[in-house]
Amino acid sequence: MEAYLDNSATTRCYEAVKDIVVKTMMEDYGNPSAMHLKGVQAENYVKEAARKIAKTLKVQEKDIYFTSGGTESDNWALIGTAMANQRRGKHIVTTVFEHAAVSAPVEWLEEQGFEITRIPVDEQGNLSLDELSAAIREDTILVSAMYVNNELGALLPVEEVGSLIKEKNPETLFHVDAIQAYGKYRIYPKKMKIDLLSVSSHKIHGPKGVGFLYIGDKVKIHPLILGGGQQKGMRSGTDNVPGIAGMGEAAKIIYEHLDENTAHMRELKEYFAGELEKLENVVINGPEPSKGAPHILNVSFPGVRSEVLLHALEDKGIYVSAGSACSSHKRTGSASLGAIGLSPERKESAVRFSFSEFTSREELDYTLESLRSLLPMLRRYARK
Repeated sequence: MEAYLDNSATTRCYEAVKDIVVKTMMEDYGNPSAMHLKGVQAENYVKEAARKIAKTLKVQEKDIYFTSGGTESDNWALIGTAMANQRRGKHIVTTVFEHAAVSAPVEWLEEQGFEITRIPVDEQGNLSLDELSAAIREDTILVSAMYVNNELGALLPVEEVGSLIKEKNPETLFHVDAIQAYGKYRIYPKKMKIDLLSVSSHKIHGPKGVGFLYIGDKVKIHPLILGGGQQKGMRSGTDNVPGIAGMGEAAKIIYEHLDENTAHMRELKEYFAGELEKLENVVINGPEPSKGAPHILNVSFPGVRSEVLLHALEDKGIYVSAGSACSSHKRTGSASLGAIGLSPERKESAVRFSFSEFTSREELDYTLESLRSLLPMLRRYARK
């Protein structure tokens, strides 16, 4: 049996997504910037994808800009707005446990002379709204925070944060990294006072290598990629038509079935967490299973290093993560697990299980059965 429980790293494409990607690669393969019929056909796929995505957010199609994925969207949101608004101020607020796609450009901006305030979180991954409010100043140009933490599933109260920011300083822009939240929650930027929103296609059963950045119509932002002037001069380069078309289709499908899918994932997560807690020396990290995001569960197995358990499960056809897949090549440890104050033993033994609408109870039962047999053996081995 195979159990794929690493859906926060990437998801399996929908069949309809595969079909539209193949069609735009093999039949309607024109360059959308070309003026002939093939080009017009390709351009229509891009426009239709923008329409589908905009509908899920209740925004205008013109505010959707396609990128190469979540990392580019985050980098553009941070660096583009910082450079465009630096005359007004050079202060940026973020949190201590952002994904590297946010924390790395923030560090770069700090090196360029911007002042960064990083808001701490508690042991559940909750942000202090009082500390956030106190951090926002007259010269604060941007607040950037993730809706769902990619390792813990901790939630940001986005609407409350958006209102707080605008009450303190209406000129401060609010960027939300929604890469783990889009397709799991209904997100309405206008209502939530979100100015910029980053999304990645392959987290929602779409193709890899494509994403989008929602940019509110009054946001001042500089382009990062210059060239032929595509996307109104804001993001040059030939549009990735197969990826964009596939992402648009994935967005449409996932929001058509949002409520049933999230209920399915929530049920699986709570069942799995309950069964894991019956095992000896197993600890759930971050928010309680009923309170965090429906698809992410972070668990420590003290006495077994996470990489060892990951590969032992892999030998049985079970696929999980020892942290963020985007940062797995680094050896600096998890910023998220450190931010919530986990002990070194719990950090070193933490494994992330993440679910999708395709995850089954049978996969979880097989994983539990495997853990029951593996953990005693691995702990005995580790003590020798």
